[in-house]
Amino acid sequence: MTDTETVDETPAARAARFRVEAAARGIPAAEVEAYIRTARPAVYLAEDGPGPVVAMTGGNPPLPEGAPAPTAAFVAAVDCAALPPGATDLPLPTEGRLLFFADPDPGSGAVVADAVRYIPAGTPSAERPVDPDGGPDTYRRARLDFCFHQWSWPWREEDDDEESQRAAELESAWSHVVGWRPHWRFQLGGEPVLFNWDPVAMARDEAPLPVADGDDWTLLATWRGEDDCEELEAGLFHWVIRRADLAALCFDRLYVYVDAF
Repeated sequence: MTDTETVDETPAARAARFRVEAAARGIPAAEVEAYIRTARPAVYLAEDGPGPVVAMTGGNPPLPEGAPAPTAAFVAAVDCAALPPGATDLPLPTEGRLLFFADPDPGSGAVVADAVRYIPAGTPSAERPVDPDGGPDTYRRARLDFCFHQWSWPWREEDDDEESQRAAELESAWSHVVGWRPHWRFQLGGEPVLFNWDPVAMARDEAPLPVADGDDWTLLATWRGEDDCEELEAGLFHWVIRRADLAALCFDRLYVYVDAF
């Protein structure tokens, strides 16, 4: 099985094959269903993927005329119309662009009022050069294509007990089903990958906001800085948002965390 054979497979079809593989390994059906219930769908973008182009990273941000200058470095512009419908469980806009900003400041986490901007479809915009006199840095440019969409699971502590061994077997069964996946650079939705701390848990602890039932902090996006971010040898940039704020296209209180090692 190759990656291109499963890129467009529906979640239901992939889940059915996962159940068959897990059963063949002797994993009880109840544990398989419990594992599936914790999964969250996500979209992953990579350089030189199978297309279409979904995001441009680095360089100068494409801003409407008269828009205020950004206070942090421009990371990426995501074309929402190019995302596969229903590929995440987030209330993402179906058109327009999401612009992401963050400075390479590892270990920092804070609620930021200008970390994401939404540019409605059809809005005239042009790249605005970064102010050379004290403005934010720029990252190297890259084109990111739609690569794949699949489930992600919450991070788990690794130890030698039976529960962890069974979780590892479930993850192995899932990897066997989905096959090889290219190295991704940008993630939308799903559960966060992390080096040190869970950015969603940090948002809940450090930035408590009044929330209604089901309106919790959730991962909006993660960017692997890698070679495009000279300041960090390995950095993960996370943007965390309340679901109700995302549905309302309200981006004035995102939690931004930069993880690095």
